[in-house]
Amino acid sequence: MPELPEVETVRCGLSPSMEGVRIERVDVNRPDLRWPFPERMAERLAGQEVLRLRRRSKYILADLSSGESLLIHLGMSGRMTVSGDPLGQFVHEHPQLEKHDHVIIWMEGGARIAFNDPRRFGAMDLLPTQTAESHPLLAKLGPEPLGNAFSESYLAEALAGRRTPMKAALLDQKIIAGLGNIYVCEVLHRTGISPTRLAGKVSRAKLAKVVPAVREVLQNAISAGGSSLKDFKQASGELGYFQHQFHVYDREGAACQTPECGGTIKRIVQSGRSTFYCPRCQR
Repeated sequence: MPELPEVETVRCGLSPSMEGVRIERVDVNRPDLRWPFPERMAERLAGQEVLRLRRRSKYILADLSSGESLLIHLGMSGRMTVSGDPLGQFVHEHPQLEKHDHVIIWMEGGARIAFNDPRRFGAMDLLPTQTAESHPLLAKLGPEPLGNAFSESYLAEALAGRRTPMKAALLDQKIIAGLGNIYVCEVLHRTGISPTRLAGKVSRAKLAKVVPAVREVLQNAISAGGSSLKDFKQASGELGYFQHQFHVYDREGAACQTPECGGTIKRIVQSGRSTFYCPRCQR
């Protein structure tokens, strides 16, 4: 599933073609994805200017001149690809539409945005912009990891007394919004914290390393265009490259990159997900 860096990469790729531009028309090629599309979605989007394109956790929100916002979730395999961008940042010729291009957004000026989702776990919804934060998908999310509300003191308070493994705690979207399996594995390795250690038992000294490590990993991943392991592509159609910077994720059996560690990366399963870590330097 695309995590925060992948979603932010897509948002940045869409922004030049969508922000400040009016939607000419929308083609909806099926009635639903994960759930049914909003009633009259194509009609409600057509003619509206995209005032702002923003991200909350793993969701993209397009604030419209109608006072509604289009909420987009990429699901497991979804991607949004731009073609015909009048700014010249993408290929001018529109490629042939693909089998799983379920929603096509045509922008004034010639840009086309195709939402492709082979597994159909993605979603779109329309909601009032003013009350967007109360939407069921957004209401209980924790602070953004790149925002000021995510701090050492906040994290220490949020994890105090928790008897869940540290890996599970950092994946809890009510504690931190947007982190996923890949980046939690990377953060825990960089901070020397075992994924199996109980969150409430992690020392304050080690917790102090978590916030800067989260920001560094996420910002590096965004700069690299995200991680492309299976389906993810940027809005330009290019792959992300952060997978070439992984320290532990998907590196089972490889040597640990921590200086003078000498350990070997191990894979275990936690809550049905693969966890990669170094048993020697992560404790």
